[in-house]
Amino acid sequence: MHHIASARRVLTAALATTLLAGGVLLGQTVTAEPAAAGTITCNINQLKADARKQRDRAAQLKRLGAHTEARKALAKADALERRAQQCADADNNSKPPLWK
Repeated sequence: MHHIASARRVLTAALATTLLAGGVLLGQTVTAEPAAAGTITCNINQLKADARKQRDRAAQLKRLGAHTEARKALAKADALERRAQQCADADNNSKPPLWK
């Protein structure tokens, strides 16, 4: 009988601890601010400059015969240019809030 009573207490305590920990975690996730809520700023000129550097690097690598690395550098340059274009489009298409 003694073993059953102590096992019951241990299980009850473990269950209570689990529920409290779960409630705390759930409360933190509900009140936490989403990661996407922050403002995102783009430096379009810097993105374009980085893309030019990558294109120059790709041309140099191609001249040296490193074609695989040159393709990777060109892909990075394309990605940077697409990001700069997306930022420019977002700046041009953003509407001011209704209360302004």
